[in-house]
Amino acid sequence: MRTALLAATAALLALAATQTYAQTASAKPDPNSQYDERPAQLDLSHQGWNYEKRVVDIPMRDGVKLHTVILIPKGAHDAPILLTRTPYNAEGMTGGAGNSANLAEVLQHSDGPADVILKGGYIRVIQDVRGKYGSEGIYMMNPPPHGTDLNPTDTDDSTDTYDTIDWLVKNVPESNRKVGILGISYDGYLSLTATIDPHPALKVAVPMNPMVDGWRGDDWFHNGALRETNMTYIWEQEATRSNANPWFSTVYDDYDYYMRAGSAGAAADQHNLNQIGFWKKISEHPAYDEFWQKQAMDKILAKHPLKVPMMLVDGQWDQEDIYGAPAVYAALKPKDTNNDMVYMTMGPWYHGQEVRDGSSLGNINWDQDTAKWWRWHVLAPFLSHYLKGTPMNVAPVTVFQSGTNEWHELQDWPKAQANNPLYLKPDGGLGFDKAAGPMQTADYISDPAHPVVYRPRPIPPVYAEGSTWHQWLTDDQRFAASRPDVLTFTSEVLTKPVTIAGQPVVHLNASTSGTDSDWVVKLIDVYPDQVPNDPKMGGYEFPIAMDIFRGRYRESLSDPKPITPNKPLEYTFALPNADHVFLPGHRIMVQVQSSWFPLYDRNPQKYVKNIFFAKPGDFQKATQKVTVAGDGESYIDLPVVSK
Repeated sequence: MRTALLAATAALLALAATQTYAQTASAKPDPNSQYDERPAQLDLSHQGWNYEKRVVDIPMRDGVKLHTVILIPKGAHDAPILLTRTPYNAEGMTGGAGNSANLAEVLQHSDGPADVILKGGYIRVIQDVRGKYGSEGIYMMNPPPHGTDLNPTDTDDSTDTYDTIDWLVKNVPESNRKVGILGISYDGYLSLTATIDPHPALKVAVPMNPMVDGWRGDDWFHNGALRETNMTYIWEQEATRSNANPWFSTVYDDYDYYMRAGSAGAAADQHNLNQIGFWKKISEHPAYDEFWQKQAMDKILAKHPLKVPMMLVDGQWDQEDIYGAPAVYAALKPKDTNNDMVYMTMGPWYHGQEVRDGSSLGNINWDQDTAKWWRWHVLAPFLSHYLKGTPMNVAPVTVFQSGTNEWHELQDWPKAQANNPLYLKPDGGLGFDKAAGPMQTADYISDPAHPVVYRPRPIPPVYAEGSTWHQWLTDDQRFAASRPDVLTFTSEVLTKPVTIAGQPVVHLNASTSGTDSDWVVKLIDVYPDQVPNDPKMGGYEFPIAMDIFRGRYRESLSDPKPITPNKPLEYTFALPNADHVFLPGHRIMVQVQSSWFPLYDRNPQKYVKNIFFAKPGDFQKATQKVTVAGDGESYIDLPVVSK
């Protein structure tokens, strides 16, 4: 999505420069204007186009107009509308200045399932949200529901979607007055907001990789640890209406940039980020207080009637918004008494890969184009059913099982509950039986001056040219296993498959000599030492589920407290959903560490009120001890599927 955004930004910068020059040039009347051979207004020819492009500024209930691009296939009649609302430039996502006569080419820019949209004959509509690009009004990042203390205005994305759909069904005569909404990431969040108080013409929603809860596990935090590298996104998204002032860095390696800054707050000061409204809100709310709870979309939707059928789409290796879709599914599924309103797909994808080629992810090959299969066997019939009335045979849950590399159709998710303890053992052992003997610990020194990186250096900025940010969740973890501040626990070679389908839950019993600490836990599939058909995969440490937990929230996510030094305490938190088979010949591995830099800000390991503003003297080494035998032995509860 954001690759398209960068391209659109470049186009828009060129357009802005042209407009600025034109305005300057016309500031003084030209006495020779009567001889100008250019027309005052250019009338473009659309000869040979296989679609019609209409650009409309649609008025909302408060008078603000939202810039909207409508693409109508040639000869369309009684056609459904597929709407996407976006902060990422509607003009850029529909071809921009590089308009094409071929609708198929234009749809490639729209960050949607272009093949399904084209073959389905849908009318495609993309709209700038208020305050962005061509739309009027103020901009708020993921605005909370209107009329609340967090958003005292009279509008929000739900009301704007309602007003937009109302205008479309009344003013696009080629339509059948049925509308579906879909989108990825922020646009996925906007697809969810449309269902809060939906227009009667909204018949289906497909939120893909949606932003749902920015504190629990989507863009801004994971369990209280700040996603420091997303500061660049906040700047670019809010600094200007048109993303015309990109974040700059004086170094290539993000490790150097954030390490030299010190704390996240210091990095913000260096970049003047404190003038940005959303950053100020984030830095004032580091804990899971009402600010975050009141705008979490799963909690909001749980309070409203279920009126619109939806298919939630989750990427099992989504490097940006891995939390949201399963959280909404869990919140809404109890309302779906007939099991026919809330659907979910979990595919082996990075963020938004479901609309691209899905044959592989990083070094992992799936033996098929998983995204194409899903689009034609699941998405296409799903949309057609609700927007055209055609029959469908789509399961409530469609999930890809890695390891076997097969699609499965299920009635519900999770398939299994996390109740099979996988124990961390002395001497780096790992198994389903508890260790014998008295209490033992595995120890390491965590030093904020030498944090564990989340991928091998150099680490270019997330959206730098040549960045492989999209695949980092599948990176070989051997680079971390070799560090003395990373504990590694490995099972014996498996003689039979171990299948999991659900959320692994960490039960880490550990102490720290400091008064605060982060804990990172990784569940890994270790390939055999030799893989004859793919030698580079020999011994590959393939991460299945990984996450971080900020220790100060051990007792309460909303009320942080210092950790008692040198006292073994239990830290319990869930890892992302997984549907995976650890095959015979493979081994299961668990890694434990206390930093994941620079993706997440460094914990100073000394309790301070707000880690954003930790001072250089607050950062200190700590001795970490993980219990691996006796009372309180650490383990991961796996959702093992019995056969």
